[in-house]
Amino acid sequence: MNLIIDVGNTRVKVAVFEQDKIVELLVFNKNRIISEVKKILKKYQIDDAIMSSVSSISSKKIEKLRELVSITLVSSTITTPFKNLYSTPKTLGVDRIALVFGAVIKYPNKNTLVIDAGTCITFDFVNKEKEYLGGAISPGVEMRYKSLHQLTAKLPLLEKKKPENFIGNSTKESINSGVVNGVIQEIEGVIQQYKKKYLDLTVVLTGGDTNFLSKQLKSSIFANQNFLLEGLNEILIFNKNK
Repeated sequence: MNLIIDVGNTRVKVAVFEQDKIVELLVFNKNRIISEVKKILKKYQIDDAIMSSVSSISSKKIEKLRELVSITLVSSTITTPFKNLYSTPKTLGVDRIALVFGAVIKYPNKNTLVIDAGTCITFDFVNKEKEYLGGAISPGVEMRYKSLHQLTAKLPLLEKKKPENFIGNSTKESINSGVVNGVIQEIEGVIQQYKKKYLDLTVVLTGGDTNFLSKQLKSSIFANQNFLLEGLNEILIFNKNK
């Protein structure tokens, strides 16, 4: 079995895979990472482990994890089945590497756009020749709500909510429309940009806001909230079989 650890901006996701299937998935705060991994190791026979982190995690904690289990750390130097044409490959986030990795393995010989709707919304594109061309990064849903509250004097901080109408008839509804409708229109617009150039486009939506957003999108997509974890598992399998 494989242990997959994804340290995000706000929380940690840990999954146990048996081949390509998730048998357990946990989500918790970063300060619990050692104790939660210990629990998993008592419950399952883990053969290999991999971790990606877009947030700061101390070297001390990494060493403690390595004392518990043999673990691979994802970096820009890891071997991949795609050609990275990003002009600054060392700055490419490990989460984006895992998403593209998953796209190449799961959708071989396809033009694939992966949209990760989490703290940030990232767009990553790999063509059918297995060339990663890049993408885009923009603020996520909650970040937009927070910025309206924190960078203004009187706008309230709201929980995300599907707008009742795109024309907001109150301050709260105007904020919901501006944030949620804005994100939907942005995603739809980006998808259409890619489709104009790549007619046979496969689109994958993932991340914490997958379920919230997928129901509101009109474009044809594959919604998979665990696509990043699956990509990390594919990295582990790929490098183990080299």
